[in-house]
Amino acid sequence: MEDEDRLREAGLRVTAARLAIMQTVREGDHLDVDAVHRGVRDRVGHVSLQAVYDSLHAMHRGGLLRRIEPAGSPARYETRVGDNHHHLVCRRCGKVTDVDCAVGHAPCLDPVSDAGYLVDQADVIYWGVCPGCRSEDALRREPLEDQL
Repeated sequence: MEDEDRLREAGLRVTAARLAIMQTVREGDHLDVDAVHRGVRDRVGHVSLQAVYDSLHAMHRGGLLRRIEPAGSPARYETRVGDNHHHLVCRRCGKVTDVDCAVGHAPCLDPVSDAGYLVDQADVIYWGVCPGCRSEDALRREPLEDQL
């Protein structure tokens, strides 16, 4: 389905800025609002930061984008929606990587007690150090080990 159709199906007007937001988020890697704003400006020229915020909010509410909020990090957006996947976040550089559901079907994890809730989604964030940062650590240690 094309982005124009997705926007219409979500009850949103189709605008050049909204199409640019969808394209920017799709081509990005869990982008924050500032990165989306830069990408949209590169595609369509001037667009206000507030317009990007408003559109991201509307697209999230309409189910077109997923918003994730790792602790200590700005909200980030992605177009992978509806599959209840989870995320790996690097403690050093902040890189976010998708990881499929632990069990394979929503909500992936069953709480010990649901307190009467009908659970339909689990947001799991795994924290660690990404391969790139681990490689940098190894390179920094290498000269020290050579000196010993």
